[in-house]
Amino acid sequence: MKKIDLGKKETIHFIGIGGIGMSGLAQIMKIMGFKIQGSDLNKNTNTENCKKLGVKIFQGHKKKNLFKSTIVVKSSAIKSNNPEIQEAKKRKLPIYDRASMLANIISLKKNIIITGSHGKTTTTSLVAKILSYSKLDPTIINGGVINSLKNNAKFGKGNWAVIEADESDGSFLKLPINYSIVTNLDYEHLDFYKNFRNLEKAFEHFVRKTPPIGKAIICGDDKNLINIIKKIKTKNYLTYGFSKKANYQVIKVLYKHQNSRFDIRYRNENGKLITEKNIVIKLLGKHNILNALAAISVCLNIGIKFKNIKNALLNYSGVERRMTKLFSKGHNEFYDDYAHHPTEIKSILDGVKAVSKKRKIISIFQPHRYSRVKNLKLKFANSFLKSDVVVLCPIYAAGEKKDKSYDQYNFSKLISKYSKTQVVNISEENDLIKFLQKNLINDEIIIGMGAGTISKWMRGLKEKL
Repeated sequence: MKKIDLGKKETIHFIGIGGIGMSGLAQIMKIMGFKIQGSDLNKNTNTENCKKLGVKIFQGHKKKNLFKSTIVVKSSAIKSNNPEIQEAKKRKLPIYDRASMLANIISLKKNIIITGSHGKTTTTSLVAKILSYSKLDPTIINGGVINSLKNNAKFGKGNWAVIEADESDGSFLKLPINYSIVTNLDYEHLDFYKNFRNLEKAFEHFVRKTPPIGKAIICGDDKNLINIIKKIKTKNYLTYGFSKKANYQVIKVLYKHQNSRFDIRYRNENGKLITEKNIVIKLLGKHNILNALAAISVCLNIGIKFKNIKNALLNYSGVERRMTKLFSKGHNEFYDDYAHHPTEIKSILDGVKAVSKKRKIISIFQPHRYSRVKNLKLKFANSFLKSDVVVLCPIYAAGEKKDKSYDQYNFSKLISKYSKTQVVNISEENDLIKFLQKNLINDEIIIGMGAGTISKWMRGLKEKL
């Protein structure tokens, strides 16, 4: 890692400060005493959290925003033709990507780096909760707002940092590692990696980076990760999962409407087989059992007592947009979830159906990115088997150019065919309101899914239904 020389007199300008990762880093650096400012096209919760700490926010990207800046940090979403990037180059200012600056800031901490195609935000928040409960006061940078913090970032005075690492652009390979967690590996972000083999190589590199004196905690139920660890000659990893071969194994799971209960089995440092019973988390689904087990595994390895781990999990209050209950109308329950990949959608629906077998599920799905739908069309079509109705929204492009080959009606027919469910097409937010006004009956579960504007739509329903 190349050392970045930073002085407290520098004025550090963040381009794209409204992003969840950028805002988290900006807040940490502000609390550390750096002069921080930033710009973004839109105001949001992230920019407001920065403003509360005294970070100056410019709305819009203009070259004059860099007037007093001496260093620039840019989001991966910022293009080279951005006026602030062009001005920084003209003035020969140092320009760093977020991961490089983050790596520099956390280099003096002992780091637990969490990555994976799915589940890393929840897993990061679970690890952070356990360390915080154990009075280790960790620094935290997460990819979602942690409900107990009402923020995604916290500067801690302790020795540990718990960091969610973004694999979408390869930047997770820049971070210094003591311990790591790899939750899974799926067909995702192929627009960047070009093919699955390149993505696999990046994860293999990440695992190899974890030093043997630490440990990579890897999901042993994931076939793609199993293929990777077969290639690792230095035993710098431990596995977790439902598999009997896992170093940390889940046994005796009980799914309830408000929580999940399970036991675990593992061998301690002396080789003694240990069984810990009746662990409770207020999360649904097999995928969240695995997320909790990953957090338990790494925390046991850094020496946290099991009593603290168990109590921390019992008091865990979740992350925004991970099956967040928004409101109830009559006996109908409305939820908001970030799921925008077939694996995530299927996991959510499996978890809900397991505890609500007789209740009707309505999925309101806003696809995210043309490239993702194009690459995973059949997987999306198969992911709604546990949903009684799918309300299909227009694609949220997320900066991509419109793909004229995409046809929403044909995509809806594909979902109907392979998931054997009713699909309703809508073209805007008002269509959703009208559909629900006419078709809601009683005792139904309505879940908004996607990484775009669907969260705002779902939150607006309370006053409109």
